Formats: sequence, C-alpha cells, structure tokens
Amino acid sequence: MSKADRLWARYWGIRDSNRIGHRMPILWHLALSGDTDAMVELGNELGEGGRIANRFSQSGLAYAAYRRGNPVGAQHLAMDAFNQNDLRGYRHWLNKAARLGDHDAGRELRRFEVRLAHGNAALIHRKRPLRKSEIL
Repeated sequence: MSKADRLWARYWGIRDSNRIGHRMPILWHLALSGDTDAMVELGNELGEGGRIANRFSQSGLAYAAYRRGNPVGAQHLAMDAFNQNDLRGYRHWLNKAARLGDHDAGRELRRFEVRLAHGNAALIHRKRPLRKSEIL
C-alpha cells in the first residue's frame, strides 16, 4: 500500500468512520502533493465557487485537477457554470469532461438538458422533477 493510499484510508476513516484525527491537513497534504482527487475533494470541502484564477478556491482546485487530467474537475466546473445560469460554459466544460473520458458527462452533453433535478437548479429557476430512472 503506497503512502497516498494510506493517507486516503486515514482520511476516509476520520471522515466516515469517526476515527480520531484531523482530516483537513491530510487532504491539504494530498492536494499540494499533486493528487487530483484530493484537489477536487478539497474544493468540495472549501465551499462555494470562487474564481478559476484563485488557485485555492473551489473552481481553482477543480481547474487544476482538470489540467492534470481528472475529468471530475471539468464536471465540477460544468456544474458551477450551470448554477450560474451560464449554459454556454456548462456545455463547454461538459465537453472537456467527456473528452477526458467521463461517460456520464458525454451522456449529459448529448442530452444537454437546460433543466436539472438538483436543488441549486431551483435557485435559477431551472429545476425539473426527478425521473423514475433517477429515483433510488
């Protein structure tokens, strides 16, 4: 098991299993050492938006992950664009995620819905009800 794998196991243990320790320093260490999954996870922990130019904002970390080849970073930037009612940016980042191999982003791009079922879509008046296939 590599050092990064051990750190991830410790992070998830602290976060989900209530193990003793602080999870944020572990996440910062992984992100600063170049782990793209940690960059995306750290962006989620930091909170809303920010600018791509700000390296340590949610969007900046997602962009850094995208630049290193992580399609989840582009997917996060696509959702940010959608939540800001920027459908052109939404399509742009979905295309980038699909090119990196994210099959869900490719499917979303082919369908290109302007109304989504998540809660933030209601804030910009683009919410739709859940489909039968989306209900667990």
